[in-house]
Amino acid sequence: MGLTKTDLFTEEQNELASVAKVLGHPARIAIIERLLEKNECVCGTLVHELGLAQATISQHLRELKDVGLVKGNIEGTAVCYCINEEKWRQVEALFTDLFQRYQHTNECC
Repeated sequence: MGLTKTDLFTEEQNELASVAKVLGHPARIAIIERLLEKNECVCGTLVHELGLAQATISQHLRELKDVGLVKGNIEGTAVCYCINEEKWRQVEALFTDLFQRYQHTNECC
């Protein structure tokens, strides 16, 4: 298909696609779920809780951080992560708007 021509789409469409792509991996969903469950910064426990290698967890956290869903703070020798509330609300609004546009009709295939 070639390069994606992101300039053909709205900022919201590009944003939603970027976040959806990052959320398309089950390990990242599991990380998000853990951060939501704890509702606080998580330092180093994800490796033990998820059973994945530290390097793998770090890569997934980097992907989540790159789209802004999580943020991290350095505490001593550890990096602690939590949900980026502002970005979370923005993404929630984008997905909500998309899903609320659906209007059920019996006239569709």
